[in-house]
Amino acid sequence: MRIMTLPCDGIGPEIMAATLEVVEAANQKFDLGLTFYEEESGFTSLKKHGITLREEVLDRARTEFDGVILGTQSHMDYPPVAEGGRNVSAGFRIGLDLYANVRPARSRDFLPNKAPGMDLVIMREATEGFYPDRNMFRGVGEMMPDRDMALSVRKITRHGSMRICREAFKLAMQRTKKVVAIHKANSFLMTDGLFLECFREVAKDFPEVEADDKIVDAFAALLVRQPEKYDVVVTTNFYGDILSDLASELSGSLGLAGSINANAETGLCCAQAQHGSAPDIAGKNVANPTSLILSAAMMLSWLGEQRGIDKLMQAGAAIAQAVDAVLDDPAKRTRDTGGSVNTDAFGRFVAEAVRAA
Repeated sequence: MRIMTLPCDGIGPEIMAATLEVVEAANQKFDLGLTFYEEESGFTSLKKHGITLREEVLDRARTEFDGVILGTQSHMDYPPVAEGGRNVSAGFRIGLDLYANVRPARSRDFLPNKAPGMDLVIMREATEGFYPDRNMFRGVGEMMPDRDMALSVRKITRHGSMRICREAFKLAMQRTKKVVAIHKANSFLMTDGLFLECFREVAKDFPEVEADDKIVDAFAALLVRQPEKYDVVVTTNFYGDILSDLASELSGSLGLAGSINANAETGLCCAQAQHGSAPDIAGKNVANPTSLILSAAMMLSWLGEQRGIDKLMQAGAAIAQAVDAVLDDPAKRTRDTGGSVNTDAFGRFVAEAVRAA
């Protein structure tokens, strides 16, 4: 299997190196036959090619690779799109139609957290919504009629809503058979109204699943008050982005949260850390690589499930268990989780735990 890697910006190269050390350990232990090919993106690509993400990279990812591991990007610091500053993350999600952004959040008893008992997965639609760079066929969904007025257009489609809701119910069938839809249909009558309509339509095909819905602001409060109550959470792009960060931070740290972007129909999957590029600590070897490591583990498990390859699923589970085993030792934790271990050392510890499993 061929895996494309794109270190990208900020701490991306550091956490990518740690992640690949771990994945290579699993590759050898489980005889996965993985090969890795690095591509340029972000500022490296901008300097060399005049654009942060070349279309040919997406074409290769779509046709020549089984999976993608994407590092962090400093999108806010990119030049305008017309000058080559293409959003790398959005480029992959739209270019490969990776509509399902799967973001688990789980509290660990052995780590400080603000949400004891939380173990949920947020299923976030990732190709439309309130994101101006991905909701128009041509141009972007923001405009300024004059210098004192800015407008933004939101796009919610039946197609996009139905497929993310269906993936959420399929996941719920594998877990505790509970799913909740998050919306603001009391205000966004048409857009969130359409999403909620689709959710209720899909629910008819899964009578075994307990389906509920919550208004987004109320759910934010409930997530803090009763995090252990929820299992699969499905929502639109903008809400999912915010709520997944909240859930991950409640679990102990945003640096502990894995994430994949996937399309069950095409079989394409991209692993990507939930957090940003943290340019203030880039190059210091202090970033926590857990999020990208867990994202890569999720990618292996997802590919294994989609293709019926048990050893990929075993490798993904082994990496996740190795991460927990390392985090359970205070002497092996990174700074954001109360320790003093550097990025590369943490990767080595997890790789060793994978080999010892």
